[in-house]
Amino acid sequence: MNPPILTRREALQAAVAAGLAFSPALSALAADARRPFKIGACDWSIKQRGQLKALQLAHEFGLDGVQVSFDQPGSPYDLRLEKNRRLYLQAAKQYDVEIASLAMGVLNHVPYASSPEAEQWVEQCIETMPKMQQKIVLLAFFGQGDIKDQPERIQEVIRRLKKVAPQAERAGVILGLETQLNADGHLRILDAVGSPAVQVYYDVANMQEQGYDIYQEIRQLGQKRICQFHFKENNSLLGKGLIDFHRVKDAVDAIGYRGWLVIESALGKGMNIRDSYVANQKYLRSIFPTGA
Repeated sequence: MNPPILTRREALQAAVAAGLAFSPALSALAADARRPFKIGACDWSIKQRGQLKALQLAHEFGLDGVQVSFDQPGSPYDLRLEKNRRLYLQAAKQYDVEIASLAMGVLNHVPYASSPEAEQWVEQCIETMPKMQQKIVLLAFFGQGDIKDQPERIQEVIRRLKKVAPQAERAGVILGLETQLNADGHLRILDAVGSPAVQVYYDVANMQEQGYDIYQEIRQLGQKRICQFHFKENNSLLGKGLIDFHRVKDAVDAIGYRGWLVIESALGKGMNIRDSYVANQKYLRSIFPTGA
């Protein structure tokens, strides 16, 4: 006997009732069927970290949106301030682009694992996100913030995440961890924290450089959930480097992810940022259906 066909609204209601509010499956149902994926760029990758002009450039490059930096207090467009949030939302409307997510790259030099300021800034970001209509923030763990092969730091990160996760849950937002850990290492953190508000922000090039099987890792982490992706090549355009994005698409489909694909780096040799990002977004749209 064939199962009954649910309407989109019925499927959404069933997903919520089953407690899947943070799952990629629900994101897929909630997405516009004509635009299952959206293509964005990091504001720092287009040389506009924490700058309003990133939204204008996103429009000019043919992107759907931008990942916006949430930096330390006192930065030029500090999102803790209502006037700056208003400017960003107005610019997004003006240029017909979206804010894909926020990112705390500042944690690479003010480590979340050890800095009291960083811990406070994450709490402030969580407070800010609903006011910016945002659901996801990337927490970075590179440079001075690296936690790979540092069990004491990992335990402190777990302690801090367990403390802040209830606040994130109440706000309906997700903290996406971008680290150099493999899938097993990420899952140990997620299991220890035990909150759907703490997930993984997956960067395909960073993980490939660590020697991990990214196509398998995406599938493995999908069960505990990847909240968003960086699509990246460090020394070439997308599709011209080491990552097989057709295989990435297969893995993304396997876990049911639908949402933002945020381009980082991926500059063509001898090409400027504009030409590189125009080429990158066109390439991704040839593989991932975006309706654009």
